[in-house]
Amino acid sequence: MRILAVIPPMTQLNTPYPSTAYLTGFLRAQGEDAHQVDLALGLICRIFTSAGLRDVRDCALALPEADRSASVNAFLDYFDDHQHVIEPVIRFLQGRDATIAHRIANRSLLPEGPRFAALDVYTDDDGGDPLGWAFGVLGVQDRAKHIAALYLNDLADVLRDAVDPRFEFVRYAEQLAGSQPSFDPLANALAEPPNLLDQYLTVLTEAAIAQHQPQVVLLSTPFPGSVYAALRIAQTIKRIAPNTTICLGGGYVNTELRELTEPRIFDFVDFITLDAGERPLLCLLEHLRGKRGPQRLVRTFTRNAAGAAQYTNWAEPDVPFESVGTPTWDGLPLDQYLSLLDMLNPMNRLWSDGRWNKLTIAHGCYWKKCSFCDVSLDYISRYETASAAVLVDRIEAIIQETGQTGFHFVDEAAPPKALKALAEELIRRGVHISWWGNIRFEKTFTPELADLLAQSGCIAVSGGLEVASDRLLQLMKKGVSVEQVARVTKSFTDAGVLVHAYLMYGFPTQTVQDTVDALEYVRQLFEAGCIQSGFFHRFACTVHSPVGLNPEAYGITLQPLPPITFAKNDIGFDDPTGTDHALLGQALRKAIYNFMHGIGTDADVRSWFSAIDPDTRYPKPKVKRDTIARAVGLV
Repeated sequence: MRILAVIPPMTQLNTPYPSTAYLTGFLRAQGEDAHQVDLALGLICRIFTSAGLRDVRDCALALPEADRSASVNAFLDYFDDHQHVIEPVIRFLQGRDATIAHRIANRSLLPEGPRFAALDVYTDDDGGDPLGWAFGVLGVQDRAKHIAALYLNDLADVLRDAVDPRFEFVRYAEQLAGSQPSFDPLANALAEPPNLLDQYLTVLTEAAIAQHQPQVVLLSTPFPGSVYAALRIAQTIKRIAPNTTICLGGGYVNTELRELTEPRIFDFVDFITLDAGERPLLCLLEHLRGKRGPQRLVRTFTRNAAGAAQYTNWAEPDVPFESVGTPTWDGLPLDQYLSLLDMLNPMNRLWSDGRWNKLTIAHGCYWKKCSFCDVSLDYISRYETASAAVLVDRIEAIIQETGQTGFHFVDEAAPPKALKALAEELIRRGVHISWWGNIRFEKTFTPELADLLAQSGCIAVSGGLEVASDRLLQLMKKGVSVEQVARVTKSFTDAGVLVHAYLMYGFPTQTVQDTVDALEYVRQLFEAGCIQSGFFHRFACTVHSPVGLNPEAYGITLQPLPPITFAKNDIGFDDPTGTDHALLGQALRKAIYNFMHGIGTDADVRSWFSAIDPDTRYPKPKVKRDTIARAVGLV
């Protein structure tokens, strides 16, 4: 049976999303005729051509002049330049034309739209080089990558204003799917005449189906921002190859469609599977071959004879993590992914720059206690590991296939014991790779272990500091303290490993004082060289987390949900503190953006809040200004 796994728009530009690589590798190991295609990359490579921009120009010209944004007007004014430079820029970002970097870097080649105004903040009073502090004299390639990234972001603004207001490079039309109680928004959007991007996606889908002639198509939807396009793909397949079986799965399905009762989605897909896909797919293939009845499907939604959505979960063990095999990237055009440098920060760039082989050290999370996390779901709760020997076998096989030695370990939190064993096995075999991944900042990561991991090729780690408040860290059962995080992150920094901190605000009972204190801790972590990068996100209560399942324990009241037939994940809540977290969030994001660029780490943190809200008097931090320095032995 010929199977095609599809990555729909939008996921990443610099490297393939790993779900299809895992499934394709596993299915081939089972003797299946499995293939894969990345239509997210295909769509980007189709838009950003001379012909694609001409089509975008036609859409822009069709707009009334009064409705044209500044981005659209700038695009039209310099269209001739755009259509001549777009393909060289894409080739450069794909690593296929390095010498053009010199012309991009000196800013003589690309038409510069509104996004380039951001460079003004770096220009000194004498009008000097605004990027000299970041790239110096010889950093031509990186400078060009950053300028080219600004250029693509300018064009993305044009696409949003002239073609599809829902367009994003990653979160494409996510509002149609994310926590949507009804299928109506998606159904209405899918019933609309296709816009230019939809038309391109239709052509790409038709070509993929013609090339592979699949009997089964697997649509992987990791995020809400890939659902709309996935269903557009399914819509095309139903029209041109109605006998093809279509199965929908992925992270979005696993978190948001667990209580699905909406039958209309089965106008687009035939099956929807939950959680790890290996066992459900094996059972589904047996069913399609007539060897298994529908009542013996595993974690699978279908539409029954009565026209209703029906969930079937025959009791059958999952495929052990050690037996899922090695992912394969065969069939994906690895030389066409785009390396971008969006932000001038050495750690932050890893998410968008470089073609990383994505691999998992273990399935699930060994901690699985954090109260904000979906600890009841399979991707967290079912923790399984593989031996270091098996992992390095997989690493060597992937290097042999791709020719790339960079690895991003995409675990929820890579276990320190497994990382230690992996590092020792890599060193023992003399396998030289560069790797980074997510960990918990726990005391097991001693300076000695940090040094060992660095010796094995670790270049960066990320982890959750979350609210940076010991009281709230205890409430969320994080299992760490701020000072412990400081010591662990300093150990990694001292070993030459970059560190990124995931940060959170708006957790239940978090006050203004808590928020000011948290920012002071973060300021000190940057000042002490413990972390080099961070990101503040607003806490969202999900129905599968301990907070969502037991809100009274966290001092909040959940807001009533509307009738739900489709997606269910985020849920609103009332916090008795009454803190304006939306306002505070603006200050937090501005502060950390500056900290990541080495700006403002010596300032009073209250200044960031006062800059956003000058009419409010913010409390002085209760945290001593040398707390972190003392914790890591700097004073």
